[in-house]
Amino acid sequence: QVQLVESGGGLVQPGGSLRLSCAASRSIFSIDAMGWYRQTPGTERELVAVITNGGDRNYADSVKDRFNIFRDNAENTVDLRMNSLKPEDTAVYYCHARMNEYHYWGQGTQVTVSS
Repeated sequence: QVQLVESGGGLVQPGGSLRLSCAASRSIFSIDAMGWYRQTPGTERELVAVITNGGDRNYADSVKDRFNIFRDNAENTVDLRMNSLKPEDTAVYYCHARMNEYHYWGQGTQVTVSS
């Protein structure tokens, strides 16, 4: 099992940047994949970015070239660095971990992009 705690959300103007951080309660070295999802009211949770324990990254088309995901196995954290934010990036962002067939979620952190 692993507990995930997100931090770093908030209000930012369009074009601005934010960094989200996800802290895991145990070593993430053996966790197959960690990532970030987001959800807005009335919609399904969608993948934003994922990084495997081998370092492979995958991004949603809507965030490519603007967001970057980083995994620090020594600190047991996964960061999402978001640049050139747009109003449509407004959502609750959730940290996710997959270990074999098990999935774990954080409680979510709100990101609001507005002037």
